Amino acid sequence: MRHSDSEIRTILDDVKSIAVVGISTNPVRPSYYVGRYLGLKDYRVLPVNPVAAGKEIFGVTVQPSLKALAESGAEVHMVDIFRRSEEAGAVVDEAIAHLLDHGLKVIWMQIGVIDEAAAERARAAGLKVVMNLCPKMEYQRLKGELSMGGFNTGRLSSKLT
Repeated sequence: MRHSDSEIRTILDDVKSIAVVGISTNPVRPSYYVGRYLGLKDYRVLPVNPVAAGKEIFGVTVQPSLKALAESGAEVHMVDIFRRSEEAGAVVDEAIAHLLDHGLKVIWMQIGVIDEAAAERARAAGLKVVMNLCPKMEYQRLKGELSMGGFNTGRLSSKLT
């Protein structure tokens, strides 16, 4: 399913807290710098990774699971999944089981993560679903920040005379 810029912008404007499932403590891993970037853009980033549970990332204790995150009482508007496609369904099911009463609105599967069956279960639970996109890249693209990194935004910044 292709999302309009308006749909993605609305999602990024509406959510305030994001559980990043599969976040790494290694600063060179994409999950780490996506989480860091989102935190710098005033989202509350809630790290979830059973291997790093109990450690701190961005001043927040890493939770071992979405269930544990729910038990902590955290409000979670979006779950960003940094897991392989074949593991995404279990994450979606855990989110549905434990986070619907904690403000969950969106399931977001990172670039390369696609699970149509899990997406249908999430939609049936009343959630918005985004697959095969990165919230960091979409935020940058929609806010005009990609050009600062040297990426082609499709806009001319200078012209020949």
